[in-house]
Amino acid sequence: MRNFKRVLITGISGSGGSYLAEQILERNPNISIHGITRWHSTTTVNNLRKIANKVQIYECDLCDLSSVIRTLEISNPDLIFNLASHANVRACFDTPITVVQNNILSTLNLLEAIRLVKLNPLLVHCSTSEVYGQVDKSQIPINENCPINPVNPYSVSKCTQDQLVYSYGKAYDISAIRTRMFAYINPRRADLFATSWARQIVAIERGEQNILKHGNLESLRTLIDARDAMDCYWNVALFGEIGEAYNLGGKNSLMVGEFLEKLVKYSSVDINCEPDPKLFRPVDITLQVPDTSKYESLCNWEPIYTLEESVEFLLKEVRQIMRPM
Repeated sequence: MRNFKRVLITGISGSGGSYLAEQILERNPNISIHGITRWHSTTTVNNLRKIANKVQIYECDLCDLSSVIRTLEISNPDLIFNLASHANVRACFDTPITVVQNNILSTLNLLEAIRLVKLNPLLVHCSTSEVYGQVDKSQIPINENCPINPVNPYSVSKCTQDQLVYSYGKAYDISAIRTRMFAYINPRRADLFATSWARQIVAIERGEQNILKHGNLESLRTLIDARDAMDCYWNVALFGEIGEAYNLGGKNSLMVGEFLEKLVKYSSVDINCEPDPKLFRPVDITLQVPDTSKYESLCNWEPIYTLEESVEFLLKEVRQIMRPM
C-alpha cells in the first residue's frame, strides 16, 4: 500500500473533485489537499463550502502550460487525481471543438508539466466508460480488454486522454494509472440524468414546475453512489498497478426508466413525466454494465451504499443545494 502526503486534484471545485476532496479528508485528515480550479470558473465554488478552509486552491487554467508548471512547482504533489474535463455528453454535440480541444490540451499540458518539472508523483487519470462506446451484447459485462470505440466528441476526447496518459507513462517513465468510471449518482452535477430529474422533482415540489422532462429511458446503466465512487479512486491510488487501466462501477444494473420510477417514489408530491426531444442525444450508448473484477481484486472491494440509500442521498443533497438563500 502506498502512502501520500500531498494530493493535487484537478477540477477540485467540480462535482467529482469536490466529493473526492471531502472523502480523502474524512478518511485521512493529515493529508494536505491541493486543488486546481480555473480562474474564470464561478459556478461551482459552493461545492467546496464544507472544506474550504482545509484545502489549498490554485487558480490555474490547464490549457495554459506555464500556469500548470507554476502550480506543480508550488504544490509539489506526490499524488495527482486528474478529473478536470468538459464532461456534458449532450452538450458536446453542440460544442464539439471546444470540448475536444479543452480535454485533450488540458491533459497534455498536465503530462508535459510533470515531465518538465521533473516531479515523480503518481498520476491517477479519471476517465469514463464512454470510451467503450456502444458495445455488442456479447461483450457485456465490459472488461478492460473491450475495444475502445468512442461515438461522440466527448468520448473521443476521453479516449485521447487515456492514450496520452499511457504513452507518456511508457515514453517518459511517468507513474500513471487510468480509471474508467461507469455511471455514478452525483448530486452536484446537474447535467446527469439522475440529478436533472432530482432537481426537477424539487422544483415541482415547490410549485415552480409542472412536468418532469426526460430523454431516452431505454438505456441500461450500472449505477454507483458518488461516495463509493470516490473510495474506488482512492483505492486505485493505494493499490493499483502502474500502467494499468481499471473499470470502476457499481453493482446495480437497471434501465434508466426504472431509476426514474424509484426517484419519483421519494417525492412528496405526484410527478407527471413526459419526453423532451431536446434531451435525446444524436447517438446514445444504451448498454453500460461493467466488469470490475480487476479493480475488486486489488482490495476486496464492495460498495457500502444500496441503491435506495443512493436515491435518498441524491434527493437530500439536491434539496440542500437548491434551498432558498
